[in-house]
Amino acid sequence: MSVRPRLLPWPGPAGQRCYLVSDAESTGYLSKLADEMEAVQLQMGTELIGHARLMLSDRKADARELRYLSNRLIEALQDALRISESRGGRIPAPDEAESDGAARTDEGAQ
Repeated sequence: MSVRPRLLPWPGPAGQRCYLVSDAESTGYLSKLADEMEAVQLQMGTELIGHARLMLSDRKADARELRYLSNRLIEALQDALRISESRGGRIPAPDEAESDGAARTDEGAQ
């Protein structure tokens, strides 16, 4: 089992944070689904930035269109921040990485 729960890229039914506790390799169905969802969210954010650049250079864009764009950018930023927090939470602390490395070295010597 993984020591650290993974923050998933989607909210729970009531908007709460969802976490996954999985194996150390994170090869299960939900881990793969979360990886795919993160990739889609980041790609959508990238595409939205391109759209925003075009819209902001268009002087004909009205306030309604810009508000809609702003709301989508907020959603994309929230997704990116959640992904960043999730991935950062799975990076082992320096002392954990050293102890894992020592354990693997000891295992390899046997």
